[in-house]
Amino acid sequence: MTTQTAPMTTANEGSDSSSGEKVWTVKAILESSAGFLKKKGSDSPRLEAEILLAKVLGCERIQLYVKFAQPLTDDERAAMRDLVKRRANAEPVAYLVGYREFFSKRFAVNRHVLIPRPATESLVMEALDAAKPLDAPRVLDLCTGSGCMAVSVAAGHRGAQVLATDLSDDALAVAKENVQTHGLEDRVTLAGGDLFAAVPGSFGKGGSEPFDLILSNPPYVRDDEWDGLDADVRDHEPKLALLSGADGLDHVRRIVAEAPAHLAEGGSLMLEVSADQTKAVSGLLRDAGFGGVRIVKDSDGLPRIVIGVRG
Repeated sequence: MTTQTAPMTTANEGSDSSSGEKVWTVKAILESSAGFLKKKGSDSPRLEAEILLAKVLGCERIQLYVKFAQPLTDDERAAMRDLVKRRANAEPVAYLVGYREFFSKRFAVNRHVLIPRPATESLVMEALDAAKPLDAPRVLDLCTGSGCMAVSVAAGHRGAQVLATDLSDDALAVAKENVQTHGLEDRVTLAGGDLFAAVPGSFGKGGSEPFDLILSNPPYVRDDEWDGLDADVRDHEPKLALLSGADGLDHVRRIVAEAPAHLAEGGSLMLEVSADQTKAVSGLLRDAGFGGVRIVKDSDGLPRIVIGVRG
């Protein structure tokens, strides 16, 4: 999306009042904003306009449809104009409104964490399927970011105990907010550290016991891919959570090498990576002694999840 001045300034937009002055209703603002965002390259201009306006008005998006004739105040128009301008400059909608929906739940997000994406929901579903036969599965979520996976797994299995780790204290602050929002403080523990360095002694009782599941959506972008990333990712999402060396697999190699020491026999390691990395990651798992290695497609039909079982 390219840098441009926001809309809501042209004389032919909005509804006309009896005095001839234009009246900016919810409907008019949505149409103007969506048209503007479409011109600037948005893939979902109407949806983005609705999300932004709902933020401005402090209501749910669905409520906009019963407010079509409602005029906006000058302050509301100014706030909407600012958000649309920032979106046109490639700032992600999730950061603008402060949340993202994931696995039917709302998660707080900001520039310190990656924005949860649908592909990661496929990893959560695989984790819940694997955990289903277990009464009290112990789960480790490495590189937790917003905590969306940890929270979703704990919410989806009432007996699960989850340890979620991240190198970034700022990311852990966001994860803490999400754990508290969803009332899971008693079953999701947060710890700071570099991958498995955060694990020893940080999981309360039985801290030395192995995990039944280890999950991770680690950094996996190649260094030479950085300049070619979409501006909304490259210029706004945390570089620490994205880049991972020349082939994008530096973090994955470390996780695969160290995971067996932390996994119970029969436990699973589940990784989300780029579609063009799944074969290489499968090879790393097999070389490390994992069995039952398989690749799972995400909701878009792309191979994104690699799973291996400790024998």
